[in-house]
Amino acid sequence: MATDIKDTARSVDAASVMRLLPNRPRLLALGEPTHGEDSLLHLRNELFRQLVEQEGYRTIAIESDCLRGLVVDDHVTSGKGTLDEVMEHGFSHGWGTSAANRELVRWMRAHNIRADNDGRPPSDRLRFAGFDGPLEITGAASPRRALTALHGYLSARLDADLLPCTAEALDRLLGTDDRWTDPAAMMEPARSVGQSAEAGQVRLLADELVALLDAHTPQLRTGTSYDAWDRACLYGRTAIGLLRYHHWMADTSPARLSRLAGLRDLMMARTLLAVAARGPAFVHAHNSHLQREKSTMRMGGMPLEWWSAGALVSAELGEEYAFVATALGTIRHQGVDTPPPDTVEGLLYALPEDRCVVDAARLATALGGTRPEPRVSPWFGYAPLNPAHLADSDGLVFVKDVPRS
Repeated sequence: MATDIKDTARSVDAASVMRLLPNRPRLLALGEPTHGEDSLLHLRNELFRQLVEQEGYRTIAIESDCLRGLVVDDHVTSGKGTLDEVMEHGFSHGWGTSAANRELVRWMRAHNIRADNDGRPPSDRLRFAGFDGPLEITGAASPRRALTALHGYLSARLDADLLPCTAEALDRLLGTDDRWTDPAAMMEPARSVGQSAEAGQVRLLADELVALLDAHTPQLRTGTSYDAWDRACLYGRTAIGLLRYHHWMADTSPARLSRLAGLRDLMMARTLLAVAARGPAFVHAHNSHLQREKSTMRMGGMPLEWWSAGALVSAELGEEYAFVATALGTIRHQGVDTPPPDTVEGLLYALPEDRCVVDAARLATALGGTRPEPRVSPWFGYAPLNPAHLADSDGLVFVKDVPRS
């Protein structure tokens, strides 16, 4: 069996990944089993460079706030803002402090201006997208930014009589942002504003604004740039998603947390489909958001289960979506030591390579009908590979040892 497993391993590069796939997918997703390790992000960066240079990919989408990501996209495409400002304001979840993310932004900007003094034509420029909602573990953002931006876009281009409300009326209904962002609401539904009368009215207005955007698409697409219209669609999706999320934060049923997890991935999926409409994109996030199977976790002592963004996107795109998971050997600075030899990670750890790309389907065949038991992690921040899901991945990247960032 060791020989069979060795035969499935190749060097980690874009060519090895693409050889696993029947064609160039519109969305090529690389997952990671833990967050915050720059060595994994440097690997992501190198794969993206190769995909740009060898396969024509032009967009990278990462698990970060989709609205903040516009700051990064503006910088890499047009030079707006300084690098320090972009790293401070363009990322959520603390990703802006990552040296690897800083390197990614710097390289993308340099690539876009490298061709000549005028830079690359818009169709050839690299683009950046955050595809998470404006959500953190402790809560969700106010829908104000997304709704007011959508209202401003429409009011500048359509007759005022068509709009369902004025900007001032919308502002009054939204109230202060701290009503929406109370971190206690994540675990205390009664603290959420999401099912208040005002929130219900705002949700209806958001639906009307998005319907207006959709109904006037021909006029708006021809009267403004594609990017301006695309951003308006992002504002609309985000506003609707946030209001739905806030509504379920105020729910008291046992399904509440699973519903919130599912709504987050639904927001992710819809943004990824919009990214895919622009052309081939490389996606990076946690394995649990990109896999084709249902995702599971425990939160607040309860088991949660929901369909991941990858499962939703795969159902829509079919072979135009590809998912490569990442598995790890050790993260010793987090107490994750050498994997047991009877786990998938343990079998791969015995290979001589420090990192490799593995044909997941061939590996599943080599393992036979009886899958190894899942590895158990001593650290909550690392999710080992589920052997039962191995054949549902298009490939597997294995990194033997993850050094401290």
